Amino acid sequence: MGRYKEYKVVYVKESGFRAAGIPIQQVEAALNEAVAEGWQVAFQLIEKRRFLLFWTRQAVLITFGR
Repeated sequence: MGRYKEYKVVYVKESGFRAAGIPIQQVEAALNEAVAEGWQVAFQLIEKRRFLLFWTRQAVLITFGR
């Protein structure tokens, strides 16, 4: 059996055309909110996608469990 009975997934991505990376404040807010509700981080993934022709965007996929 799995370690957790339920899961929650949060997706935080760069915003704007000239974003400089993953928005740390948004990640911290998502983590603090979930922990206050009793969730624990089960898995974290950093995703890099192509944006338009030459640029890339990053995102963080956080899976919580409880």
